[in-house]
Amino acid sequence: MNKISFDPTIKQAYHLGPSFGLTFRFSSEKYLSAVCALQLEVNYARLGWKENVLNSADEPLPDTYQRDQDYIQMPFLARLAWGREERGFMFYFMVGPQIGYCLGESSRRSEVWTTNAAGQPDRPGDLYAQYDMPVYHKFDYGITGALGVELNTKIGHFDLDGRYYYGLSDIYPNGKSDVFARSNHGTISVRVSYLIDIRKEKR
Repeated sequence: MNKISFDPTIKQAYHLGPSFGLTFRFSSEKYLSAVCALQLEVNYARLGWKENVLNSADEPLPDTYQRDQDYIQMPFLARLAWGREERGFMFYFMVGPQIGYCLGESSRRSEVWTTNAAGQPDRPGDLYAQYDMPVYHKFDYGITGALGVELNTKIGHFDLDGRYYYGLSDIYPNGKSDVFARSNHGTISVRVSYLIDIRKEKR
């Protein structure tokens, strides 16, 4: 579930999109009661925004607009876990930087498209430039945090986590003469992962 924090504000609902990829984890040591690990992921994610379209009087319109943006993302996560390493449950926390790159984008809008007397979209503050603006900064970076639970079994490890990504970069230029002062991603996601041991050393 993704939104873009625009300044000036554009009212949005959550943009829903798929995400999938590969996870690699290296568990290195146990510090006190916490199992320490590093986790690298290579994921595809569909981000963007879904606009709640209003007119210049802040009244809801039948118009709809959605921008889909396809990203390759690489989170680099430090992981701390507590619980049973074998045949049992573990609770874990992860945090770290994430980078991404926009591979492409597309937009969808309704056939109904309300305009003003000048023939431009009728929007609050005459803000409609976003409809024709392609992503300018394709490289994206930010911080990811996650909380989850892992079930360890004979056949592998089953992970379920919820995470939040806060983008530190903007998709559009943010200079004084530009339309937006801020345009960064904010993503809530739920991930299910299955991992197998490639190499396992005896403790």
